[in-house]
Amino acid sequence: KSSDSSKTQDSAMKKKQKKTKGDPKTGQEEESHTCCGCRFPLLFALLQLALGTSITVLGFLMAGISSSLLVRDTPYWAGIIVCVVSLVGFVMLCISYQPDEKTCVQFTVKLMYFLLSALGLVACVLAVAFAAHHYLQMSKFTCDTIPDSCQCKLDTADPLGRTFVYQDAADCGSLTTMLNLYLLLQMGLNLIAALVCLSACFVMWKHRYQVFYVGVRFYPLTATEGQRQKV
Repeated sequence: KSSDSSKTQDSAMKKKQKKTKGDPKTGQEEESHTCCGCRFPLLFALLQLALGTSITVLGFLMAGISSSLLVRDTPYWAGIIVCVVSLVGFVMLCISYQPDEKTCVQFTVKLMYFLLSALGLVACVLAVAFAAHHYLQMSKFTCDTIPDSCQCKLDTADPLGRTFVYQDAADCGSLTTMLNLYLLLQMGLNLIAALVCLSACFVMWKHRYQVFYVGVRFYPLTATEGQRQKV
């Protein structure tokens, strides 16, 4: 008898565990504020911090090559924006999760993270466009070294053609080689950062409108339908 009672208790415990595991409400509550087993913005914030730091450092290195480079050609500003987005993501990790976004702080930080991710996406796309345009121009340049600068022309046969002058450059060959490499790196890093920011915006939107609220809104209906079927 004792063995039979222990078996029935074990079977009852297993059934309870299966019910709790298969409960859609508890699963949705856990998935609503976690992603891949961790709090949502952790992976995106780490990627944004690494990419933003790389873009910023590379932008300042490009600015050190020549003092005549424009701000649009040294997109450290895009890297700074992405770094700020990652910091907001880390702040979101420090805020305790509340269902339905009951606290003003949680809602404000989530909104800031979404808007700044969208801003970072736009900035990175602009940086890619500027770098690609400059790279295409440099592929057609004909450069000559003049004292303390490098003078480049798009069309040497045209006397009225546009001339680009890179100040503080003693060697045109090394300048064009390094600048082309930096521009390619900027295009690659900013493109990856733009994809990360786009993914963050998409996951934030999905987390807000498709996971939590749809589950809470439709779960009572499924529960009442199950109860009717049982009756």
